Amino acid sequence: MQQDIDPNEDTEWNDILRKKGILPPKETPKDEEEEEELALQQQSVVKTYEDMTLEELEENEDEFGEDDEAAIEMYRQKRIAEWKAAQIKNIFGEVGEISGQDYVKEVNKAGDGIWVVLHLYKQGIPLCTLINQHLATLARKFPQTKFLKSISTTCIPNYPDRNLPTIFVYFEGEMKGQFIGPLVFGGMNLKVEELEWRLSETGAVKTDLEENPRKQIEDKLMSSIRSSLPTRKDSDSEDEDY
Repeated sequence: MQQDIDPNEDTEWNDILRKKGILPPKETPKDEEEEEELALQQQSVVKTYEDMTLEELEENEDEFGEDDEAAIEMYRQKRIAEWKAAQIKNIFGEVGEISGQDYVKEVNKAGDGIWVVLHLYKQGIPLCTLINQHLATLARKFPQTKFLKSISTTCIPNYPDRNLPTIFVYFEGEMKGQFIGPLVFGGMNLKVEELEWRLSETGAVKTDLEENPRKQIEDKLMSSIRSSLPTRKDSDSEDEDY
């Protein structure tokens, strides 16, 4: 009497019969099916991470299960690395010289996320020379900000000398601040820290200064003036002597 054939048995004969279509395909145990289905689901979820930005990963992390934490962290680190790489590309570190022909390319089309500080100057004006020195210092301190300078009349024809020095601040092609004329800068007493603070107020640099250095100078000046004034007692005695 012929024995019944177990269609799920792993034998060469059963493999031949399956290939010929005599036996049905081997049944997959439910546990294995569930594991495969889970793996496909996880793969599908991970694919969504591949298209997410760092912000999107952080926004959606609560929507995924504990099994996805490793995948989320992996793609988060990947996005952080990409962001750092992009930041490194945007390092300048010095004051570039441009002409009017370069204006659109270097200023208006500087790129996404780029702050531009442009100084219009002329040689022979002491305050312009001082500001160029300060900007060179700030360019090294804030290398992710694009610092530029241009002789005023080569950049803007017939630009009046009375408006010098002039500083324009741009972000992604839009003007965010402007400083025009010597009075705005406070003359030759301008300190690099004061210029840093003024630029930080526009957003062009992220200063570590806690307050406006000009305020400290003004406070010291007022304190000096008060200390030089006669006290009420002294003034009373002077009146008596008189």
